[in-house]
Amino acid sequence: MPTPIKMPALSPTMEEGTLAKWLVKPGDTVEAGDIMAEIETDKATMEFEAVDEGTIAAIQVEEGTEGVKVGTVIAMLAEEGEDLEEAAAAAPSKDAQSDADRSPAEAGASNDDAQPKEAPASAGARKETAPKPSGDRIIASPLAKRIAEQKGIDLSSIEGSGPNGRIVKADVEGAGTPAKAGASSSQAKPTEAPASAGDRVQSDLDAPYEATKLNNVRKVIAKRLTEAKQTIPHIYLTVDVRLDALLDLRKQLNASLEADGVKLSVNDLLIKALARALQRVPACNVSFQGDELFQYAREDISVAVAAPSGLITPIIRDAGRKGLAQISTEMKELAGKARDGKLQPHEFQGGTASLSNLGMFGTKQFDAVINPPQAMILAVGAGEQRAHVIDGALGVATVMSATGSFDHRAIDGADGAQLMEAFQQLVENPMGLVV
Repeated sequence: MPTPIKMPALSPTMEEGTLAKWLVKPGDTVEAGDIMAEIETDKATMEFEAVDEGTIAAIQVEEGTEGVKVGTVIAMLAEEGEDLEEAAAAAPSKDAQSDADRSPAEAGASNDDAQPKEAPASAGARKETAPKPSGDRIIASPLAKRIAEQKGIDLSSIEGSGPNGRIVKADVEGAGTPAKAGASSSQAKPTEAPASAGDRVQSDLDAPYEATKLNNVRKVIAKRLTEAKQTIPHIYLTVDVRLDALLDLRKQLNASLEADGVKLSVNDLLIKALARALQRVPACNVSFQGDELFQYAREDISVAVAAPSGLITPIIRDAGRKGLAQISTEMKELAGKARDGKLQPHEFQGGTASLSNLGMFGTKQFDAVINPPQAMILAVGAGEQRAHVIDGALGVATVMSATGSFDHRAIDGADGAQLMEAFQQLVENPMGLVV
């Protein structure tokens, strides 16, 4: 009996994803554990492994397809001895899956027998995608219909390149000038087409531009950080920290760890310093949860890493109890996986506090946005030679500015100030990081 391969939920929050790339084709034999596809979730691009063995009978969802809902059949797998054509024919039709995923209103809008008076208020915007007067039904994928609606394109004027003449995304994107009625409808109701609304604003500018569609990771970043700034009352506290002692200690430790192949970065020591500071001031290792305050018993530090798909924060768990060499090794491994888009959900989901370091880019100081549901993030700038008072006399020292952003609903200013003081003391007296 053929086995349907369905879109997996690769993270607890995943509802849909982009089938970024197929690594198999019809006729290929797979075994459990083989990588079949790369799927872009709301967090990262992840590999999708086969759980059964057999032969790929059919690919139901083309690579590059966006908005594929979890549970959608994306391929069919034939067992040994099964006829591939029969296994492929056993797959649910794409129209059936699309109708099952759509709301009743949307399903009614595409029904040949539906009456105009039953259409929702926004049906006017869909006139260009209605069936032809001749009664012939226009077969198009939901994504193609959505793009056509946003761009005001008349689907009846497009020849589909998909199976049985089905109109797919590529057909709509390659279509000509949008129909006037659709365009005027889109402009009259910008709230129904947010993507094209943004394009219209930019098209009024004189400078040439190239529009790039947001990937899922960037969409989630935009949504979460917008919510963070709108809903979290941020308070910012900054301290200047002398780095000379920390840099000297790092040099000594690297000399002793060279034989083990470990090379500590300044960021590794700062991760440890933040974790130890949270141990000293546990009132800052919390999160605001509606009518409850969660107090964490472990310091899991999320570290901001710039990846090709967008910012992501792999986690050093229980950083307060780990040695510097272990933190360094884990951080290098996680950062590499983040840049390659290979992080697993457990490696970036969670964390009790965050660290963002832009010092390597020469940034002197900045205020970071809290990563909910966490209640604080530490923003670290570049270390630089500055005039500094040392033992009552003016001298020159390597100084770094660090700014803590705190959720004022969960953390009082005095507690935040104590955390910044503890961090400063640990960095300026770094032997506390190795004992």
